[in-house]
Amino acid sequence: MIHKPKILLLILILLNSCVAKFIPVIDESRELLVVQGLITDQNETDTIKLSKSLPLGQKSDARPVSGCILKILDDQGNEYSLKEIKAGIYITDPAYFQGVTGRFYTLKISTNSGNNNLNYESVPIEMKPVPPMDSIYYEKKVIEQASENFAGVDACQIYLDTHDPSDNCKFYRWDFSETWKLRLLFDVPNQTCWISDKSHSINIKSTAAFDEARINRYPINFISNVTDRLKTSYSILVNQYSMNEDEYNYWEKIQSILVQVGGLYDIIPASIPSNIRCIENPQEKVLGYFSVSAKSSKRIFINDNFAGIIDRYANCITDTVYTDNFPELNITEWILFAHRCSIPCASFYEITTRRECADCTGRGTNIEPGFWKENK
Repeated sequence: MIHKPKILLLILILLNSCVAKFIPVIDESRELLVVQGLITDQNETDTIKLSKSLPLGQKSDARPVSGCILKILDDQGNEYSLKEIKAGIYITDPAYFQGVTGRFYTLKISTNSGNNNLNYESVPIEMKPVPPMDSIYYEKKVIEQASENFAGVDACQIYLDTHDPSDNCKFYRWDFSETWKLRLLFDVPNQTCWISDKSHSINIKSTAAFDEARINRYPINFISNVTDRLKTSYSILVNQYSMNEDEYNYWEKIQSILVQVGGLYDIIPASIPSNIRCIENPQEKVLGYFSVSAKSSKRIFINDNFAGIIDRYANCITDTVYTDNFPELNITEWILFAHRCSIPCASFYEITTRRECADCTGRGTNIEPGFWKENK
């Protein structure tokens, strides 16, 4: 006979085992070729990145694959070569190559490594047309309500609407680049800068199950109060891509494991099939995907007042000094404000040991982007 305390202990052990971390048994110790690339129908440089895979769960800098020969072929018999501009980064020349909707494109890779040379080839992929986005817009979101002695805390949710009147585009993917204006509190030489970042998440949507190829209020980006993006002026450029069903399934599988293994491109498990194969050894796994897509873009600016935005420069002044001798000036110390006067008073300086307080180029560029003139 089993006593009740023993039964209870057994149940607790079983329940605890149910939440144990699952580590799949997958042989991913070998180095595999990783291909990440996209070509579009725009008159711009397209990029293909080649690297070696990392063991499952390991995060480190990518190991680029250099010295390869890359070519893009289309179904019209045209052939275009890519140029390596940095270890593992290969680009097209927009003067000679621009994708055309309706054509099929194939990527060919030769590792060009002497006796161990291997050749890889993607499946032919049709460049599907993509409609323009209908609109991009934002809504202010209240995180904490304002009160008599509290200004409140706001955030910003950015949405997009799109549809395809021809009902041909049923699989969408989006990415974006964002830029915001930074103005430092102190009158320093580099007081105003523009900071840019790119999207770090997967944004995909299918309308295959809908009666109409229409997407409304897709949440493309959420900006909280813990960043200073909304402090002065903000802009986002959203890119919309068309996909076939196979590529959509690829991104959907990648998306489903992000929560478990980390951020975008930290790791691509070998269990997710690529559209690229090794010609000499078809059984060899290749990671990543060669994407072919038409592209449409839309930009908006946000000039609004958001409450409770973090102030990264609240405690910039770290010392007050009464000297003109700064042996480490602009190295470990920066002047924020100079209080100068003649005898009998003494001049003094407010200084900081934080470069970002005195020089905005530590975070961005002081050269105004060309598109920013649209905001004036």
